[in-house]
Amino acid sequence: MFRFNREQKVFTIDKIKVGGQAGENPPLLIASMFHNKDRIVTDRKGNFDRPKAVELIRKQEELSASTGIPSMVAMVANSAEEAKIYIDFYRETTTMAFGIDMWVAEKRAEATEYVAKLGLQDKFLYNSITPWDKDVKGQVRKLKDLGIKHVVVQAFDDADQTPGGRLKSLEKLLDQGAGDFETVIVDTSVMNMPSTSFSLIANRIIKEKLGLPCGGAYSNGTHMWKEAKTIWSLDGFKAMDAVVQGMASVLWSDFNFYGPIVTAPRIFPAVAAGHILLSTLLYDETKRIPDNPDLPIRKYFGEFLGKLTAGAARK
Repeated sequence: MFRFNREQKVFTIDKIKVGGQAGENPPLLIASMFHNKDRIVTDRKGNFDRPKAVELIRKQEELSASTGIPSMVAMVANSAEEAKIYIDFYRETTTMAFGIDMWVAEKRAEATEYVAKLGLQDKFLYNSITPWDKDVKGQVRKLKDLGIKHVVVQAFDDADQTPGGRLKSLEKLLDQGAGDFETVIVDTSVMNMPSTSFSLIANRIIKEKLGLPCGGAYSNGTHMWKEAKTIWSLDGFKAMDAVVQGMASVLWSDFNFYGPIVTAPRIFPAVAAGHILLSTLLYDETKRIPDNPDLPIRKYFGEFLGKLTAGAARK
């Protein structure tokens, strides 16, 4: 169920390994900051609550270290000028890798030029090359000219929203050069909560056929379900959000755009718990646990693993 016959690619973004066979590496968790309705944002001119922003980044760093789950931040900006302010703040605050989340391609290009000017290509995840971009080949040329190394490719087909449609969309983008980078990770486009399953199945299909790391913005599905807070209260929404994102970490996800960084205290434990269960599911299938010391199961259940492997050796 989890083991792929095809060799799985593992890419390194800064010091973070992304991809591989299921359970080989903990999933990369990517937070959002400075998004619409982010309470730390004062305006869209780059004014924000800096002490609170630092506090949120430090909490994610702490959770990442304790769970073994790697992390970074994708900063949302409406203009290149705004993005530059966030980039400067971020690189002064942390050594984590980062991304910029900007929907308009032209503005995203300007912000990417600033990243290149600073020489931060090793730490930068370009998000993203999409099916909606008008000139994918031109975008690819520009990115390569800037020395961009790590990219997200978004897979989605409006005419065929099945998992297979996502594969077809991805293959079209790869044919236009979207795969010609040092790191290529595939976002299988979550559109709502129930269709998250289509993205997860697409992860499996793409990994089986192409061996590329896959994941998604699972927070898109949970946070867009506004009625959940009315049906179940805020506590119920938080539980639903954690369950969906933890479950996604079991089902062929190498990374997760997990939503607002303020949710880190619930998402990291949820994903760690999901990955611990994935580790023992894989043990049942393969009779081994990967050697990676950063796996959550090795962080928290070393004694159990010792007994498990000792028992297997006696048999």
